[in-house]
Amino acid sequence: MNGGSGGAAGTGGATTTETGGPWRSELFPEVWTPKFETAQGYFLHDFSYAGFKYGEEPSAGNLPVLKAADYGVDPTGAVDSTPALQAALDDAAAGGGGIVELAAGLFRFDGALLVSASNVVLRGQGADETRLHFTKTAGMSDTAHLLFDAKLTTGVEALLVEDGLPRSTEVRVADAAGFSVGDDVAVGFVISPELVEEHGMTGTWEAFNGTWQTFFRRTIVSIDTSSTPHVLVLDVPLRYPAKVRDAASVRRETGYLTGVGVEKLSVANAASWDEAWAVTRNHAIEFGHVADGFIVDVASFPSPGAPPSGKGAGAHLLSGGILVRESKRVTVARTHLSSPQNRGPGGNGYLFEIQRSSEVLIRASTGTAGRHNFIQNWGFGTTGCVMSEVESRDGKAFVDKGSTTGFTSLSEYHHSLATANLVEASLFDDGFSTVNRNGESTGAGHTGTEDVFWNVRGKGMLRSMQFGVGYVIGTAGVSVVTESPLPMSVGTEPVDFVEGLDRGADLEPASLYDAQRALRLGLAP
Repeated sequence: MNGGSGGAAGTGGATTTETGGPWRSELFPEVWTPKFETAQGYFLHDFSYAGFKYGEEPSAGNLPVLKAADYGVDPTGAVDSTPALQAALDDAAAGGGGIVELAAGLFRFDGALLVSASNVVLRGQGADETRLHFTKTAGMSDTAHLLFDAKLTTGVEALLVEDGLPRSTEVRVADAAGFSVGDDVAVGFVISPELVEEHGMTGTWEAFNGTWQTFFRRTIVSIDTSSTPHVLVLDVPLRYPAKVRDAASVRRETGYLTGVGVEKLSVANAASWDEAWAVTRNHAIEFGHVADGFIVDVASFPSPGAPPSGKGAGAHLLSGGILVRESKRVTVARTHLSSPQNRGPGGNGYLFEIQRSSEVLIRASTGTAGRHNFIQNWGFGTTGCVMSEVESRDGKAFVDKGSTTGFTSLSEYHHSLATANLVEASLFDDGFSTVNRNGESTGAGHTGTEDVFWNVRGKGMLRSMQFGVGYVIGTAGVSVVTESPLPMSVGTEPVDFVEGLDRGADLEPASLYDAQRALRLGLAP
């Protein structure tokens, strides 16, 4: 059923408010602070930390420039440029960092490229000028053609002695002696039987049960060892309770790639129809274990390897576009991806994908004709991520490679409780979904809680049936569904908070992310 019409929803169901003219959400008054909540207990997380260096405009800084042409990288596409470009990337890494700059042209790569060092940036001359064509399909499942990744290692661990509280930057441990200011840390806990039962997921959540999972990727900004217990102060607040009951702890991490980036180029890796459907969960670009990285001004283009006619003609990508995995503070901006060939089940056809990451910002980007154009996928620990000013169109899924017609497929939170994320100022002509998926996708279950949809428009469907409470504030055109007789609604009571249906055009501020960031930094509105 539709979530109602009009404005405020103080108890979860929508009630009518005055229409016409600018308006503010009752959850974001002009005097808002991150501690604000209504008498009914509704509140908004502070999403302003998302993105490269907490939301700064991505920049490679003053790194030295290495010209790819000097390494023999061929701009005509006549020869395989994989060894030459890999050598340039390796030299940049060996020198402590650098910008590897490609000229205009069409570059052919018959292999895959790997960056495993910080401060390495791959730059072209513009998405219309510098085009990277990847041809390899054999052995390319569950990996990427352009991969930024390094091994992340875990060091000292301290158990929490008090529950970590949502919206707090402090965690309390018995002994903080092993930590230092500036340490990267993971805050997480065990997916215990009690936690599973608490969420009504007994018999559904199984893939991660009994294992310790990272929920929050953070940096220590100060340490107080004069108090009992000791206090670690983190750069970004927690988003969900970290309970002593579930063996919640803080673990020091080392190995993140920092300052890496891809900019001003386009990619394609579509091949024959049969080759595409023999590959699963491939991505054109993947960031794994990255902190403060960026992908900006990037696009996909019709692949020279795609069929000239018939199935797959004009396709850009084999399966996936961009994957950000086990990372934090990454910005993907002004990036436009389209037309994967494999849009079948098993993790294919995802254009913008986030897995187990904190404070990722996807902004001013478009996804067209994927299976799920924008998606959080696989596992716990996607928190504080923001999709702002994105557009999703023609999401469509296919049963198998023999299918001649597909069915509408929405962008979505896909798996294991994506927590306190924001989708704002965006258009979904296919739709967005946050529901209880029950046993689908290896026990996805509840896919979201405390996620916010702010100023969302389009012709599609917005399904918000979140565990606990979710938020839909200011819409235009989209069909909002907050209740259903179908299993997707099981255990999602109460009905999510809904405010300002069909009044999104007049919602102030239009961007919650920008407004919260201005408040946090003391900037003029």
